[in-house]
Amino acid sequence: GDKITLVSIPRDLWVPDLDAKINTAYSTGESKRQGGGLVLSKAVVKKIVNQPVDYVLRIDFGGFIKAVDLVGGLSVNVERTFDDLQYPIDGKEEDPCGHTDEDLRQLATSSSQLEAFPCRYTHVRFDKGEQKMDGKTALQFVRSRHAQGEEGSDFARSKRQEKIIKAFKDKIFSLATLANPAKVISLYDILKGSIDTDIKDDEFDDFIRLAGKTKTAKTENAVLDTGDGGQKRPGLLINPPTGDQYNLEWVLIPRIGNGDFSEIQKYIDCEIKTVNCPIAEK
Repeated sequence: GDKITLVSIPRDLWVPDLDAKINTAYSTGESKRQGGGLVLSKAVVKKIVNQPVDYVLRIDFGGFIKAVDLVGGLSVNVERTFDDLQYPIDGKEEDPCGHTDEDLRQLATSSSQLEAFPCRYTHVRFDKGEQKMDGKTALQFVRSRHAQGEEGSDFARSKRQEKIIKAFKDKIFSLATLANPAKVISLYDILKGSIDTDIKDDEFDDFIRLAGKTKTAKTENAVLDTGDGGQKRPGLLINPPTGDQYNLEWVLIPRIGNGDFSEIQKYIDCEIKTVNCPIAEK
């Protein structure tokens, strides 16, 4: 039957062609020329996964919240209770939290950003079990990166993203939104200030039909991460020592070598064609 394979590429993946992490691709392309963000993002993702990239859609956080609220919220099964004491507050990223310039220089290398800048973060908590989430809560659920315990891993985060995407897909089909192109276009009109896409207006019908085929599709998740530290699940990425090569940033690179995406490409190709492809121990 039909299958959707979700591939989560971590934002810290280092891309030598960009001399930066992948999460800079959109802004770098856009800074060169308007519309360049989608073009560069598409090219970079294609190079990493070695699969055709037919459509690109970028949605900002505000649009994500609006989209979830527009469909009346989502019902999500939270696998385990978790707390994240370091969830970022929008607009507070550079807030000095009362520190002087001299303090800021000393705190620049602080290992605990929460202790150094408590005003930049808030505490979010999710309880195990079926939860009804509005847009803001769903965003916190997929964005949380600093949960205590197992939920703090990139693997757990990508699983949460998969849950939200599936819940959103199910909700849209339950509302019969995709069966009505006028509804899809009105949804797009409401969201278009938050969306950048290369889907052309005259391709909308084709895109809606393509989306309609996913109604009964099984969703699988292909995860690119560092594994679980050698316990049971190896990963395809490693965190190399910080150095000038990576602009002194914390990054992830393929375990077989910086810029060598061949193992990742084979894994993704296998996941698309079959299911649950094993990652061999090195």
